[in-house]
Amino acid sequence: MKQRLPLLLGVFAVMALSNAVVPVLPSLADGTALQGAIYSAYFLGAMVTVVPAGLLSDHIGRVPLLRAGLALTFGSGALMLVISDPAALLAIRVVEGIAAGLFVPSAMSWINLQPDHEQMSGNFIAALNVGLVFGLVAAGWLTATAGVLGGVMAFTAVTAVPLLMSAFVGEAVSPERERTDLLGVGRDFFWLYISAIVLVGATGAVTAIYPNFTGEPAATLGLQLGMMNVATIVTSLAASRVHLAPIPTIRVSAVLMAASVALSFFTPAAFILIGGVAGVVMIAQINYLATNPGRQGAIMGLFNASSYAGMTLLPFVAGVVAEAEGFSAAFAITAILAAVMAVTIGRCRCPLET
Repeated sequence: MKQRLPLLLGVFAVMALSNAVVPVLPSLADGTALQGAIYSAYFLGAMVTVVPAGLLSDHIGRVPLLRAGLALTFGSGALMLVISDPAALLAIRVVEGIAAGLFVPSAMSWINLQPDHEQMSGNFIAALNVGLVFGLVAAGWLTATAGVLGGVMAFTAVTAVPLLMSAFVGEAVSPERERTDLLGVGRDFFWLYISAIVLVGATGAVTAIYPNFTGEPAATLGLQLGMMNVATIVTSLAASRVHLAPIPTIRVSAVLMAASVALSFFTPAAFILIGGVAGVVMIAQINYLATNPGRQGAIMGLFNASSYAGMTLLPFVAGVVAEAEGFSAAFAITAILAAVMAVTIGRCRCPLET
């Protein structure tokens, strides 16, 4: 437990700090463009880092990158507390994203090399989503008692705990000496990575277009969208305790995701279904990727890059379609893309029984 707890506390702190700026963005910069840039800079840093970090972790080990990610997260949070210039905050958010890009794939590859990786993956995904929700809620609440950056201050301090505890984490396996065939990894797991782009990205697409679609107050929208994360926490824990065959699970999840996205056009209660399906499908995808322990850094690096790509691309596509053809078309195209994954996942070349 002393080796696993720093990973769970670490991903909680990293995710909570990443979301702690969201409720206070209007106080950090003038204009929606700059506010959006500060928010998105984190994802840019993470997206460009996860694959190199995964490759590097195969060669020098996971633990150094875990510690580096936590140290950079702590440092970026501390800098946000003392630097208020919006341009500087933009750069700091990139660094914070780089920190997450170092930590997350290294932690996930470490987990996938453990005998109890299925349950541990569920715990990790749950802790990640708890961090996202807690970052939003606590940051908003702390604003009234500790100032605009109260949430940043709190979660920066929290990050120090797993950083210190990381001294107890040992390497899962010895670092590899051979060169990783990144193209080979991408070829073998191509259709799984496509499913990550689409099925994870579908949650972001619905989140992105729903505020303008409904016109609900921010408080109501926050509660409705928060149901998605809560459902993901519950199902990721449940799915990790039951051994599910990955390919059939992803196939069924794709159909359910399509149906849930379509249903969300009619009722926000469908967010519970979307989040629940997302939790199951992510556990299935991670278990799928655990079949080749020799390249876990590269494998998980590409998986995280695919997830970030999905959260970047599908919300953009849904927004463009909604503006050009209407919201019904945006929900429909997202649902169709999700349904297609039920067919394409069977084409994956992974060495796993289907």
